[in-house]
Amino acid sequence: MKANVGGIDRILRIVVGVLLISQVFIGLHTPWGLIGFIPLLTGAFKFCPFYPLLGLSTCSCDTEQK
Repeated sequence: MKANVGGIDRILRIVVGVLLISQVFIGLHTPWGLIGFIPLLTGAFKFCPFYPLLGLSTCSCDTEQK
């Protein structure tokens, strides 16, 4: 997997993921907050499976995951 999420995109994904997951415990108490694992994991692994389908990449080509 080649990294395709970088910089500000990665930080925003992690923050949004944590905020959505926290809603399960301290906010709305609905299971919909668990959808926050998607942006959290895509930010943590620097890879979004939809970006290659759309031909997008927000990271510089210097970093690459194997």
